[in-house]
Amino acid sequence: MQRIYTRIVPAIKHVPRVVFLYLEPTVIDEVRTGTYRQLFHLEQFINRKENASNNFDRGHYTIGKEIVDLCLDRIRKRADNCTGLQGFLVFHDVGGGTGSGLGSLLLKRLSVDYRKKSKLGFTVYLSPQFSTSVVEPYKSTHSLLEHTDVSVLPDNEAICDIYRRSLDIERPAYTNLNRLVSQFISSLIASLRFDGALNVDVTEQQ
Repeated sequence: MQRIYTRIVPAIKHVPRVVFLYLEPTVIDEVRTGTYRQLFHLEQFINRKENASNNFDRGHYTIGKEIVDLCLDRIRKRADNCTGLQGFLVFHDVGGGTGSGLGSLLLKRLSVDYRKKSKLGFTVYLSPQFSTSVVEPYKSTHSLLEHTDVSVLPDNEAICDIYRRSLDIERPAYTNLNRLVSQFISSLIASLRFDGALNVDVTEQQ
């Protein structure tokens, strides 16, 4: 694997160039205490004690605004360790408060601080099966139009249909959805991670 996604620390340990961000701790704790916790440094995890209550405005203008500078500082540290920064891959959804509100704010700030760098967004659209409000994506989608160069939109409803039609799982859980999305994204960015005749950089992915 190329060093595009990792850096080598003195103990010859490959540390992913990633920052995990969520406004409340339970989601982050799954990674922080999970099977792959030793892959990451603690400073790569950022969370607060309260969530945005599925509210875009709380994630964008109040709670998220208090934490976005810390997020950018952690991102900047990783960017400074790159010999040739090409851009950013941003993974979030367009529902709730963190993925939509704080995600939109972060993309906006990245556009200001790294104006010439590409921003590829992998943005999950919620389905009625998992979401109680059909208007959740509106404000976040508007932000995507302004601040991402490419948006890839895995749709929860379409993924659920794949499980029902092809895999005989009538009510797939989040774990099922995440596995399928991760395989799709891994295949899509394989040319960024491995050497080969079709190898491209982030800019060419556009």
